[in-house]
Amino acid sequence: MGKYKLTWKDLTLRDFKIYLFAMFKAFIPKKKIRNLDDIEEFIQTKSAWVTQVTLYNYLKTRMGTRYVLHFENDVFMGSVNLAKWNIYSVSLQDLTFFTFSYLKVNFNFQDISMAKEIFNKILDDEISNKMPLDIIEVARKSFDERLEKINWDDYYQDLPFNPSALSLYKWAPIAEELKKLDRQIVLNSMILKWDIIKKEFVSLIKF
Repeated sequence: MGKYKLTWKDLTLRDFKIYLFAMFKAFIPKKKIRNLDDIEEFIQTKSAWVTQVTLYNYLKTRMGTRYVLHFENDVFMGSVNLAKWNIYSVSLQDLTFFTFSYLKVNFNFQDISMAKEIFNKILDDEISNKMPLDIIEVARKSFDERLEKINWDDYYQDLPFNPSALSLYKWAPIAEELKKLDRQIVLNSMILKWDIIKKEFVSLIKF
């Protein structure tokens, strides 16, 4: 677990910047999505937002007033960091597949090979943010396996974000007996966040 050790300072600098200001996102002007660079930025930032907001909200809800105190515990922080990167890796896959499926069907976008290129570029960039290399390797393999089976014409409207919702449920560092009680709430919390992102994408895409 030492490999994933994280400190309170580390979380404050990167993760909680997204988490604490999530409530203000509705007031931030939205940039139109006009090209593949914009697609890449959208996939990365929105995957990070959904991952962190849903994970931290769930932890805060379950732990109540003791929430902040747990950040003094290195073992717990390691578990949070491990969960964050694993959930994020699946969120990236889901949103990549969703966006390119939507583009293919609604904008007749044919260069679908760019989905893999953009996904891998995001992972390459995350190395500098200390995303564990073993999680990156698993993410690449998982993406390739899903890529072989995907139906691009249906994906964007066929429960596209179920894998990341299940990943949140799997990796959240909460006792299993408690998670079982929360299963539907946890899954729904992420699906609802993804619904926001889906609507935002549709409103911003100007390809």
